[in-house]
Amino acid sequence: MKKLDTKRENLMGKIVSLCKRRGFIFPGSEIYGGLANSWDYGPLGVELKNNIKQLWWKRFVQNRDDVVGIDSALIMNPKVWEASGHLKNFSDALIECKNCHHRFRADSLTMDSGCYVCTDCDGREFAGAKDFNLMLKTFLGPSENAANVVYFRPETAQGMFVDFKNVLDTSRKAIPFGVAQIGKAFRNEITPGSFIFRTREFEQMEIEYFIRKENWEEEFENWRKEMHNWMEKDLGLDRKHIHELEVPDDERAHYSKRTIDFEYDFPFGVNELYGLAYRTDFDLKNHYKEPPYKDPQTGEEFWPHVIEPTWGVDRSVLAVLTEAYNEEESRVVLKLNQKLTPYKVAVFPLLANKPELVKTAKGVYDSLKTRFMTAWDDRGNIGKRYYSQDEIGTPWCVTIDFESLEDEKVTVRDRDTMRQERVAIEGLAEYFKSKIK
Repeated sequence: MKKLDTKRENLMGKIVSLCKRRGFIFPGSEIYGGLANSWDYGPLGVELKNNIKQLWWKRFVQNRDDVVGIDSALIMNPKVWEASGHLKNFSDALIECKNCHHRFRADSLTMDSGCYVCTDCDGREFAGAKDFNLMLKTFLGPSENAANVVYFRPETAQGMFVDFKNVLDTSRKAIPFGVAQIGKAFRNEITPGSFIFRTREFEQMEIEYFIRKENWEEEFENWRKEMHNWMEKDLGLDRKHIHELEVPDDERAHYSKRTIDFEYDFPFGVNELYGLAYRTDFDLKNHYKEPPYKDPQTGEEFWPHVIEPTWGVDRSVLAVLTEAYNEEESRVVLKLNQKLTPYKVAVFPLLANKPELVKTAKGVYDSLKTRFMTAWDDRGNIGKRYYSQDEIGTPWCVTIDFESLEDEKVTVRDRDTMRQERVAIEGLAEYFKSKIK
């Protein structure tokens, strides 16, 4: 992991604090002392997360004729993981401290004078590396024995491979086409951390795009461009904060012939955000003993090859928060892409103790909330309400004042510029619709 400049080193603490304070992300099981690297998404966090997933689904599934979606089971027949190679190959090499006997990935430890240093006891002697499988095991049925062992899926991909023939038969798609899904995956990570960056329970947005072998380089490049478009245009990430890493042969997954990691300048350093892999025909050949695809024109039967673009939902949330966080002279503001913000509009009566203002403001609120996620806030003074909405990223605040009772106009304040303008109440919905891009 590459080190970032010192200007971003303390940013993570500020983001974690804001997330807890404003209701984006809470520590999991907090009232019972928590659970290591377990996080719950609060009222604002779940809206942000859902907005990311809905925008992704619209771009890559609903707006494309060559991609369909599925939602496969979290727990699958263990034979799936045997065929995919996960039971044999899905592991991390760990070294063990000889003093406290805790295990670590070597790349998670610091070094001093050429020696690894244990983060738990400061020990300097370690046993040789041993493989540790990352599959999260459980049991199905009343007996906890070997016959009932199953695994929570470590990736969403295998569900799409196992259902390939069913999808093909029912959708009648022809190559090239993709299968997409959004869902949870589980990995028994030894060194989770950095807030929601690396957790044992996480969510993926993933596509398996089925192609002919001879077209893999062209399709790989197409998806590389698509992933950049998503990061820059939809998430609003600055291109200078995005880096591509060509993963070397000895570090790629066992099924991959080529992999690119899209890295981002997180507060704790430059690290992987998304991945793009050419999985060849490895998976379909292991799941299907006979070629599962027949060309509708030529009748040729073969195992399609696969390009796999993968997006982490939780890492998307963290990257978006990192990119959007700004400290200005008098405020903290999240300059989120308008399509991603938990609330699009906030409505205030200038004074909460004036019934005529509250009545008019409620009417504005009720008319807007059917079109946009809209917040109601009548607490404290108007300045504190602006500050609160700036921190959660709300693009526009609408204030109903005494003048509104006369001219049927409201004051609309822009989050980024803090400029204010008067807008007619009857035209508010169209005004905001035209602003969201």
